[in-house]
Order: sequence, then C-alpha cells, then structure tokens
Amino acid sequence: MNPTVAIVGRPNVGKSTLMNRILGRREAIVEERPGVTRDRKEVAASWQGREFTLIDTGGWLAAGDSLDDKVSRQSEQAIAEADAILFVVDATVGVTEDDAQVATLLRNEAGPVLVVANKVDDRVHEASIWNLMSLGLGEPMPVSALHGRGTGDLLERLVSVLPDEVLNEVEDLDDSGLGDRIVGVALVGRPNVGKSTLFNRLTGEERSVVHDRPGTTRDTVDTVVETDTGPVRFIDTAGMRRKARIDERTEYYSLVRALKAVDTADVALLIIDATLGVTHQDQRLAERVDAAGCPIVVLLNKWDLCEAEQREDVMIQVGDKLHFVGEAPVLRISALSGKNVQRLWPALEDTISDYRTRIPTRRVNDVIRAAQAAQPAPAGVRVLYATQGATDPPTFTLFANREVPRTWLRYLERRLREDLDLGSTPIKLRVRRRSE
Repeated sequence: MNPTVAIVGRPNVGKSTLMNRILGRREAIVEERPGVTRDRKEVAASWQGREFTLIDTGGWLAAGDSLDDKVSRQSEQAIAEADAILFVVDATVGVTEDDAQVATLLRNEAGPVLVVANKVDDRVHEASIWNLMSLGLGEPMPVSALHGRGTGDLLERLVSVLPDEVLNEVEDLDDSGLGDRIVGVALVGRPNVGKSTLFNRLTGEERSVVHDRPGTTRDTVDTVVETDTGPVRFIDTAGMRRKARIDERTEYYSLVRALKAVDTADVALLIIDATLGVTHQDQRLAERVDAAGCPIVVLLNKWDLCEAEQREDVMIQVGDKLHFVGEAPVLRISALSGKNVQRLWPALEDTISDYRTRIPTRRVNDVIRAAQAAQPAPAGVRVLYATQGATDPPTFTLFANREVPRTWLRYLERRLREDLDLGSTPIKLRVRRRSE
C-alpha cells in the first residue's frame, strides 16, 4: 500500500485546486464557491519517484445541516487513516473559528501535519502567513495552488515526512501488479436512486456521502474490493440528468465525469428506483451505456417498498423499455437493508466472463456458415472467413466479398450471441472486404 496524504480544511480554501496542481491535471471538480467537494476522492500521485495516495476531502464545518455533518465525518475519517496531512488554510483570510477547530482535531493525530498557507500569489502576501502560527502546528508553507507557486517546496517537505517503511515497500514493488486485471464496475443512474448507498454496502465502508437530497454525489469515487474472483474497482458516479436540465457548471462537470466512468468501465450497474418504475431518463441512460459497449446489470433498487401489483408493472416496464439490453441480468434489491445484494456477485462474475470470452476461430466460422445457410445475405454478399480479434467486449472481424447490409449484420450479431452463448455482453463486428 502506498502511504496516504489527506488534504483537509474548511470549505473553499483551495483543497481541490491543490490536489489538481499536485497531480498536474484536473482530477477534482473546482468551483469558486464552498461545498463542491463532498466525498473522499483518492488518487495515486508521485513526486521525485516517491509514490503516495492523495485524498481530497470536503470542507470541515463545526456546525451545519445534516449533509454538512456527513461531509465533515468523511473528512475526519480521512484524517484518521492518513499517514500525513496537508492542512490548507486561506492565508488572505487568516485563522477562522473553523480553522482553529480543525487544528484542534489535527493536534491529536500522531501523523505529521503540514500547514499549507494557500492563495499566497506573490512575496508581498508572504508576511500574512505568520498569523497562522497561532494554529500550533508549526511553520506554515506559503503556496499558490492556482498558479503553482511554492508547490514544489511543499512536495519536497511532504515526501520527507512520509513513513520510510511504507515508502520502501512501494519502491520494492515490481510492475506485475493487479492494475491490468482489476475489473471496473460503474454504478450509474438518475439522481437519488440509491447509488451511493449501494456503493457503501459493496465496499464495506462509508466512502460516499449518503443523503436524501438529490445530487449529493458530485464527483466519481472509486474503491477496489478483493473478491473470490479477483479485485473489483467499484466507481460511484453522480446522478445523470438530461443536459437540458443541467443548470450549473458543477453538475455539468459531474455528468462529464460520470460518462467518462461509463466509457472506461468493464461493467455498468444501472440502478433504477423501483418505486418510480422505468422512466424515460432511465431508458436514455441505458441506451448511452449500451452504446459505450459496456455490459449492463440492471438493479431495481427499493424493491422492498413496492406493492405486489407495482412489482409486476415494473417488470413489464423493464421488458418493454429496456428490451435492447437483451438478456442483461435484472436483480431486485434493497441497497439500504442489503436484501438480495449478495446476488450481484454471481451476476457480475458471469457478465465479466462473457465480456472477456475468447472463441476459437473454427467455432466462429462454424456459426457464420450455419447462419449463412439458414438465411443467405442479399445481393450475393458472402462472409468468406471470420475470426475474433479482441475481447472486452468480444470483437469479430468478418472478411466478406462485398459490403454487408446493416440488417443482415445485425442478424449475424444475434446468431453469434445465441450460438456462442455470450449472454448480454456487447459484441462488435468489423467487416473487411476481400479487396482490402
């Protein structure tokens, strides 16, 4: 395990900006208003060959509403688990009551704490950092996370205080880790359908803030879980709405991150609120996931809250409105109580197995020949040879004597899926004409 570094502080002091500066890319969503970051976000980072894990946190508040309290608890959890802490303070404002209370929390921690005096954009403002000595956590380090000023010196100081034994372990790791074998599973759905509740249950810890307010999750949060069949990376995403209903930049960036998670995931868990049935937005979202070539497992959450008649109607809606996902598994669960959640594991195992299936060339050609004999293509089109060129998802290359009509190509896709027992996993067909 790499050593962990938590970035903490009250809201709107530049924690996410500092994270992006250290990583050298826009990983965390940043807005010039408080409360944008809510969950703990962990990202691998390095400096001068020293590897560590950065944890961005939401702003800690001494007093707030129920959502603010949950965000503060996430920050406290990150503090408790970190090997080192970057305590970010707005040097242009000075020490506030919330800053002082965060400092009190940090003085009780055994790990090293570095006070980061942020928003010091030039030498003129460096004198203001000495007011931060009253926090009782040592000499502040002046930086400008926005412009990068002083961040190199900060990182030099940071890696010098990281635990040596953990760093040595990191340096001894070879390049044959689990990275290429980790399965990515994205939890997607409309706002307030229970994604974060399910994410916390699957990962076994309170990694995402759960609240009955729609849109609580702003950024993607991921955690690797060891299972009997190997490591699985679960990715909690923000609730997706139609672009026409997105009225703020933060929600737009949340949507972009969620769509990126879908595009890079091996499997998508499409979570639907069973008490509301399959909505038009659920249908559009399923189409988007299917177009990304990502296999789908449909989860009807809050099933325990549905009456018998409503349950029957929901299952009819699934068959009618989500018919294009084929034989995708449909599980009826309650993320809150955990009922039937255990059924997800075998469904995931089967879906991933289909996604990574490799079929012998002879078997592929047997299916193609049988399909052509049962229903010949129009206009003398004929597939001369076929082979599977890739997995994730199964991708087949067809060598034909001329251009293949789309309708007949869909027929071949259906036959390949049925005869090769590929379940609901997406299939890609590539056609090459003999002259090519």
